[in-house]
Amino acid sequence: MEKIILWFLLILGIALFIFSLRKQPIKDWLLSFLLTSYSALILGTIVVEFKLIKYLVLSNHVNAGYLYELLLFPVIGVYFYQTSYRSNLPGIIFQCALYTSGLTIVEVIIEEYTNIVEFVNWHWTYTLLSVFCFMLAIRFLLKLINRKNKY
Repeated sequence: MEKIILWFLLILGIALFIFSLRKQPIKDWLLSFLLTSYSALILGTIVVEFKLIKYLVLSNHVNAGYLYELLLFPVIGVYFYQTSYRSNLPGIIFQCALYTSGLTIVEVIIEEYTNIVEFVNWHWTYTLLSVFCFMLAIRFLLKLINRKNKY
């Protein structure tokens, strides 16, 4: 059952990624995707190495966490960036809270009913807080990168 879920999530992630690139500015969406996936992979590896979370291992060195860190989470990050692109600070924080809550709920359901992810020394509140801070940090970093020079 887990492999079916992972295949479904892979196909869904690819479709959502392709769909996210339909609007301009594509450069910003790709930068958001790549920055999020790179950063999430590093942080996710640290979390797994410290044995806070265990992922289902599909082959010798491929675990289900890579699907989340390299595709699903970055795609959600792109949609967050797109929907908050012209928002003010309270709007950005509110949208970040919505996206983070949704991701946390899905992760808790997957942890509870499948073997894809297992919380070892982890609690859903850690996910909620860390993803919230991570998404805000990426969002503000992208805003800083895209800021126009006033000089």
